[in-house]
Amino acid sequence: MTEFDKIKEDMEEWKTAFPNNKERQKSFRNLSDIEIKRIYTPNDIKQLNYGLDLGFPGQFPFTRGAYPNMFRGQLWTMRQFAGFGSAEQTNSRYKFLIEHGQTGLSVAFS
Repeated sequence: MTEFDKIKEDMEEWKTAFPNNKERQKSFRNLSDIEIKRIYTPNDIKQLNYGLDLGFPGQFPFTRGAYPNMFRGQLWTMRQFAGFGSAEQTNSRYKFLIEHGQTGLSVAFS
């Protein structure tokens, strides 16, 4: 029996061991409308090509983040977009924020 077969067998046993643990809704979906399974195992990624599909942080395909050290090297950031009147007013606001310690700005051009 392979490790994957053993995991599949153990998962079936796990499911039957807790028949009365009902979930609060029939299915769970993410914002892309993909169903979220109750539990994920190595069987869900056995076809994964580590280098092409996952990789290391800071390297292609960037699924683990854009920076090699991510939050270990810098704090988490929250980014928000908000309009601020005219282009001149927006420019003035950005300069004000930078002068008062803002270290990053996210700009969306429309």
